[in-house]
Amino acid sequence: MATPSCWRLRFCVIAAGLGFGAAGATAAAPAVEIGWLGGEPAAVASGVSWGVPWAKGAVTKEQCFALTTDRGATLPLQSWPLAYWPDGSVKWSGFATVADGAARSFRLQAVAAGAELAPAERVDVETTADAITVRSGKLVLTVPRQGARLIESIAVDGREVARDGQVVCVLQSGPGDAADDVRPRERFTTQLEKVTVEQAGPVRAVLKLEGKHRGAKSGRAWLPFVVRLYVTAGSAAVRAVHTFVFDGDQEQDFIRGLGLAFAVPFREEVHNRHVRFGGENGGVWAEPVQPMVGRGGRFAADPATGADVYPRQADGQRVPNRAEYAPRGQGWLADWAVWSDFKLLQPNANGFTVEKRTNPQSAWIAAGAGRRAGGLAFVGDVSGGLGVGVKNFWQSYPAGLEIRGAAGTAAELTVWLWSPDAPAMDLRHYDIRGHGLEAAYEDIQPGFSTAHGVARTSELTLFPAAAVPDRAATAAMTKTAAQPPVLVCAPEHYRAAGAFGYWSLPDRSTPVKRAIEDRLNATLNFYLKQPEQHQWYGFWDFGDVMHSFDDERHVWRYDLGGMAWANSELGPDLWLWLSFLRSGRADVFRMAEAMTRHTGEVDVYHLGRFAGLGSRHNVRHWGCGAKEARISQAAYRRYYYYLTTDERTGDLMREVADVDFKTVEFDPMRLAQPITEAEKKIAPTRVRFGPDWLAFAGNWMTEWERTGDPKWRDKILAGVRSAAAMPWGFRTGKNLVMGYDPATGRLAALNEDAGVYNLATIMGGAEVAFELGQMLDDPDWSRLWLQYCRLYSAPKAVLMRDRETGAEGADAAYVRDGRLAGYVFQRTGNTAFREAAVKALLRFARGGGDAVKRVDVPEVLNPVDVGLGNTNNAAQSGLEAIAMLGLVGEALPAELPPAPPEDAAKKQRKR
Repeated sequence: MATPSCWRLRFCVIAAGLGFGAAGATAAAPAVEIGWLGGEPAAVASGVSWGVPWAKGAVTKEQCFALTTDRGATLPLQSWPLAYWPDGSVKWSGFATVADGAARSFRLQAVAAGAELAPAERVDVETTADAITVRSGKLVLTVPRQGARLIESIAVDGREVARDGQVVCVLQSGPGDAADDVRPRERFTTQLEKVTVEQAGPVRAVLKLEGKHRGAKSGRAWLPFVVRLYVTAGSAAVRAVHTFVFDGDQEQDFIRGLGLAFAVPFREEVHNRHVRFGGENGGVWAEPVQPMVGRGGRFAADPATGADVYPRQADGQRVPNRAEYAPRGQGWLADWAVWSDFKLLQPNANGFTVEKRTNPQSAWIAAGAGRRAGGLAFVGDVSGGLGVGVKNFWQSYPAGLEIRGAAGTAAELTVWLWSPDAPAMDLRHYDIRGHGLEAAYEDIQPGFSTAHGVARTSELTLFPAAAVPDRAATAAMTKTAAQPPVLVCAPEHYRAAGAFGYWSLPDRSTPVKRAIEDRLNATLNFYLKQPEQHQWYGFWDFGDVMHSFDDERHVWRYDLGGMAWANSELGPDLWLWLSFLRSGRADVFRMAEAMTRHTGEVDVYHLGRFAGLGSRHNVRHWGCGAKEARISQAAYRRYYYYLTTDERTGDLMREVADVDFKTVEFDPMRLAQPITEAEKKIAPTRVRFGPDWLAFAGNWMTEWERTGDPKWRDKILAGVRSAAAMPWGFRTGKNLVMGYDPATGRLAALNEDAGVYNLATIMGGAEVAFELGQMLDDPDWSRLWLQYCRLYSAPKAVLMRDRETGAEGADAAYVRDGRLAGYVFQRTGNTAFREAAVKALLRFARGGGDAVKRVDVPEVLNPVDVGLGNTNNAAQSGLEAIAMLGLVGEALPAELPPAPPEDAAKKQRKR
């Protein structure tokens, strides 16, 4: 494949001419400082991809870039557009390079076409009728186009070090909790159906593999999977992102094991074969398959030097073959035990074991233990082998790493994302009866508490090797796989580019601003500790947070209907991401990343009758009967996608582009506000302005900026135009419920009511609307959204006058909150709204008196912090404060004035 002088054009040309205006850059692209997240550089040379935002008009589709390190080196760089502004200029660019710990910071700058640095050893992708082969330096990865294997082979230095890569599943009939349960089981492996080359170098290649798990006995094909493989020039590793969707019957199909398996062929004699496991805190379990040490220090002597070969063998180095030793050494080799099978099991978040055995007819013996394994296994010989590591391994228990057949011609290395040594995966609901909204805040509807269609994504790193890695290298690989390195921009650049609406950088220059930042940090730090204090870990749970706290039991209400897992209720995802953007904190990024992975997969349906919808908060993530777009909306995923270029997250956003059609079957207000016969005649279905239509609008905005296709903009404008024709704009309808036609995108008034609805803007709606204001140059949108912000709670009489004057509520008497008030000020300059927003910020600053307290044993099982356990309040108060700081922060007084009498009285009542 020929390399254009500016190879980035291969990715740009796809979006050219798709509906945006001419891309004439109005300003030179600024140089951007890039750094490692948390200051933690890559432990080994790693492929890294990240996103960079640009101000409107700053970067054209044709722009090329160069990346230099703090040591003056220029790195190979691949780039592609992720999103566009309406004028056709680039809004977000994706970049990929390979880097290691030698560089601590980087500088990205625009260069002329032809000035980029091509990789010394580029990635090449060759496609034939039967297979796709990716070559990068000494690495050759071959993937079949379809069939019974996921990966055909992996070779390094011309030697095959792995082959026959498979997805695997063990299905059990019925729950059967005991490890020795004898219920019927069936093994399922790969049915590869489609392979797509998404990127073909020269720095990075991306392959998307799709298929199902197929049963060897039954022939049943189920559990759709998507596996993406990433190869980067200059890195020997292969990154894999594995997703499966549960499409079974939760009452009958109990998964006993789920993972990926590889055959690792041997070329060397058994005593030159080795196994490695990555433990915790840099610890490594490393042993030969046949340790060459015996009774009383007996050892095999090196035929050349007479020295004991065991120290070299224990380090993974080559030792002489059996025939080279003296007869006595040969005899000992024939008699020393050969260990064929090894496994590491992480059954919970706080303990792992290592075991090994000589053969299937013999017992497993304990070989080591620890608390939290790093999640890497290696098997191979001194001529090469394969290591595989798992991100968030112990956090996603019950996980395991297993090696079988190390004494044979090839070992089987299995990475168990769900270990068969654990009880079967039980996806049933937590009770056989519902408990009601009034009693338990639970919305239960027959047949709706189903896991059919939910998904789970795991990230792995494959380390093909030409030799046995030493302990230090094994520890470095473990660290890299467990927490892959991430490159990010400085918060100042994100803000200067206008990324993600209105927010501010931390400012502690005055007592008032310090009080605000202190409260923001106190709440954030409280939540960062909760997963560890309350053990929010596990395959289906890791990444989510709980909804409400029980002050008497000192636990989160994990067992109370709709007050358990939060499932994105009131936007904790957005709160965490905006907190990261303004601070650059690595701990916040990691929590937000885990939440996005979880909420986008587990809390959302990807196939079946609810495909595209998400589940409201519940004891089980899929347990609530409310299936709505507010949970699945792209607004919650955009941050992670644009910051990291993660293709799987891009899939999730695309899945929901047409989710508005689901409202025909699942009217979101079908129970709370049953539809009337008259309403049925007006439109095919009903939606609320918010959170429903605003969630749809965020989905369409995301597709519009990603593709440039004007149909998505036009669908937003269809709703805007029809709302403009309704009597009260976005305030139309009881609870803002309007008629809706998904085929046209048009809204319709169902009655003459002027509604108010508390959820309209607090499920990501305000943040979507703010960004729509950046994208839409439309007078109807500007007027309607400003009217909504200005007259949120105004009675119908005021709305009627406003139809004539367009100026009612100028004293900010009807504004909902400081966030919306600040927006009105930003757009109109009306100081009454600035003052309303400032007052709201001052109330937030005064609210920091809710101190975090420690509750110790024996009152609780383990010591915990209490005092800020309300996720709805934490997320929304944080989002409002961050937005208000960005809108009116400069208008704050330096000193905190006394609280108004009504605020002081309210705080006293609360106490």
